[in-house]
Amino acid sequence: MTNSSATAQITLDDVAVLMPAYNGQADVDSTLASFEESALVHVLIVDDGSMPPIVAPALPNLKIEVLRIARNGGIERALQTGIDALAQRGFRYAARIDAGDRAAPGRLAKQRVFMELHPRVAGLGMWTQVVTRAGEPLFMLTPPAEPDAIRRQRFFRSCLAHPSMMLRIDAVRTVGNYRAEYRSAEDLDLFVRLMERYDCANLPEFGLFYEVNEGGISATRRRRQIVSTLRLQLRYFNVANPYDWLGLAKNLLHLMLPYRTLQRIKRMLLAPRASH
Repeated sequence: MTNSSATAQITLDDVAVLMPAYNGQADVDSTLASFEESALVHVLIVDDGSMPPIVAPALPNLKIEVLRIARNGGIERALQTGIDALAQRGFRYAARIDAGDRAAPGRLAKQRVFMELHPRVAGLGMWTQVVTRAGEPLFMLTPPAEPDAIRRQRFFRSCLAHPSMMLRIDAVRTVGNYRAEYRSAEDLDLFVRLMERYDCANLPEFGLFYEVNEGGISATRRRRQIVSTLRLQLRYFNVANPYDWLGLAKNLLHLMLPYRTLQRIKRMLLAPRASH
């Protein structure tokens, strides 16, 4: 289904990497330099009011456009703007990544093959290696691949690693695009709405190095993120699903524990599964 012969011949003309960025030019450069594909890679950087403005790096095999928002408005608005801009440019798929993360070779081609073969899938993630800022491996995220398992566990664990996702743009816009109603949990909000009408799945292959950045949203806006997640859980709560009860308890615990304590617990539980 995603063998080397299929991915080697694939075009990526209807796929665009979607990267919101706020400052951090060096992270933007290193992330984009990580893409290794046999076909030309299209990139849209949404510069969310960076000072100085983000500049597109000159990289082989990448065609990069920077869409600048004059004033910083947050990742939710940047992503919404990016999805609409890609739709206007005729792209079918948006491949998410964040500045600082790195793509595995051939990620885009593998995801596009899967999406073409599974038209009900509106969002497709991949296995993710979590690393430090220095690139040291911490633990591997290997969430379930099947849509039904992801639906059941969506509030219990991180089933879909946002920067690893390839999204079907028309489906994202059909369910209302990214929005700011659940600040710092805009990804989960979108995925829950997508799964009401479509499927979300994971390709059980390594696709992304995810950098733990203690200045990132998960750290600096952690309380807001947890509160938004709890609001989503309560809105879509299914009393017959034990994972919804477990997820509720887990996020209440997250609300009480310090961020670094949670990171240490994750490393202890998941480190034996880390690659390299």
